[in-house]
Amino acid sequence: MQTIWLGGAEWLAVLRIGLGLWWLESWRHKDRKGWLERGTGIAWASSVAAEHRWGFVRRGFEVVVAPRPKLMAYVVVYAELALGLGLIAGFLAPIALLGGLSLNLLYLVLMIHDWAEQGQNSMMALVSLVAFFAMGWQAWSLDRAWGLFL
Repeated sequence: MQTIWLGGAEWLAVLRIGLGLWWLESWRHKDRKGWLERGTGIAWASSVAAEHRWGFVRRGFEVVVAPRPKLMAYVVVYAELALGLGLIAGFLAPIALLGGLSLNLLYLVLMIHDWAEQGQNSMMALVSLVAFFAMGWQAWSLDRAWGLFL
């Protein structure tokens, strides 16, 4: 691959790091006190799921999230932080890319009616797919430095 400035592996690293910064910003602007102490995030998601047009989303939420709202709030909040840091540092990047893709797909399905959320989550999912299948951890990553996932 020929490019003007960086090589292909470096451009993929830029993409991976940018995605990590996106996850880190998602974590940074989240009202963690509301999510973790008052349960506002899961309560909001519950109201969205309850009105969802797809029955499997309502049932899935009732089975997986509703019985353990505090745990799920911690999972969401700290998954976003872990994804951001992992992608920026390139630490366990393939796992972080697949985890982020999964979380984006869950958000995408939950927020199927909200076009703003659709755009963000679909773009993040697309970047995750490209970075995963193009092995975006080949440059500027701890995985590369430590010889992981070669």
